[in-house]
Amino acid sequence: MISSTALRPGMVIKFNNELYSIFKTEHRTPGNLRGFVQAKMRRLANGSMTEHRFSSEDRVERAILDEHEMEFLYSDGQDYHFMNTETYEQMHLSGEMLGDAVNYLIPQFKVTVVFYDDKPISVDLPPSVEMVIVETEPGLKGATVSNVTKPAKMETGMVVQVPPFINGGEKIRISTADGSYLERA
Repeated sequence: MISSTALRPGMVIKFNNELYSIFKTEHRTPGNLRGFVQAKMRRLANGSMTEHRFSSEDRVERAILDEHEMEFLYSDGQDYHFMNTETYEQMHLSGEMLGDAVNYLIPQFKVTVVFYDDKPISVDLPPSVEMVIVETEPGLKGATVSNVTKPAKMETGMVVQVPPFINGGEKIRISTADGSYLERA
């Protein structure tokens, strides 16, 4: 148990028997009233945001999380199969639990899976990934300085907007935060 005044962004707490990630905190002391901590939190089960006002004397339970590096092996349609890189144990995660992360999963791709009570709760992707373009319009020679883009289909089926000089078969780096083109790899 920790004091509510010790809450910091990024911490994971157990509140009302649910796991929440602290997004933002603000310690307020209004005039002659008692101080409180206004916390904006993201519920890990469904991603919804909520705000709660903790009294300065409140104590909250900090969740103890385990992180394991896992390697993506394959997908069988609705499930995605991973292998622990240390113990070689295999497990599968549902597509709905992974969310948008499925767009970046290619075989032998390493991710960090976060566990709580030996159950996976989320997947952390690296800041960027390298993927091969499967299909796009032919590149334009000399079109290097332009804000015009064209769609390119990646090996996972995701469509990314790329500059006109990029050709099919090239490997590019993509941001996992917003799915945007970063550079040639």
